[in-house]
Amino acid sequence: MTSTADDVSTLNFADLAFARHSVRAFLPDPVPADRLERVFVVAQQTASWCNAQSWRVDLTGPLTTRRLADALLEDVRSNPAGGSDIPPPASYENEYADRRRGSGYALYNALGIERGDRPGRTRQMLRNYEFFGAPHVAIVSSPAALGPYGYVDCGGFVANVLNAAQSLSIGAIAQAAVVLRPRAVRSVLAIPEDRHLVCGIALGFEDLAHPANAFRTERATIEETVRIHP
Repeated sequence: MTSTADDVSTLNFADLAFARHSVRAFLPDPVPADRLERVFVVAQQTASWCNAQSWRVDLTGPLTTRRLADALLEDVRSNPAGGSDIPPPASYENEYADRRRGSGYALYNALGIERGDRPGRTRQMLRNYEFFGAPHVAIVSSPAALGPYGYVDCGGFVANVLNAAQSLSIGAIAQAAVVLRPRAVRSVLAIPEDRHLVCGIALGFEDLAHPANAFRTERATIEETVRIHP
């Protein structure tokens, strides 16, 4: 498929960035193939280190999405500890811990899950492995040999997938939980061991009536994140 900038939404980027949010409840309807493909045509323009374009995407339709969800849930039951190709953060401290907790509290509050409701929190956690009901999921991987440089490339690509999806009225959420179960993912998608699983992205149409989609995470101020050197 050949595409140009004229084929995509002309929505102002600032409007797009402020409107984008993580969707945690989807409608079951699949996204039309040409519209879904356009997301990745746009995201393919992502800048990358030495133009390596390290990302590769395994994109599922509804049948494979269900198979993948079943495999992930079985892996959770049989292997509670999990694992990942990329080591997770050693810890979240200070403002990073505060932001992480704040996001979780906002979600649970929106869903009416009390702080002490461990079964409720567990049920919501397991929704990650069902992709929150999304009919599609994209598994993004990078060559193991490229190490952190490949992961950085993939991070830029994932951000552009999310923004491209927003521009086309497709809901999306980036998911780390999915790639914490590489054995299950590889059992369904046959992604080779020499590619590290970086991120999953659930894609579909947002369930606007679901309370999980009613809250928004807070953002740090520019003063907190940008140092200006005159």
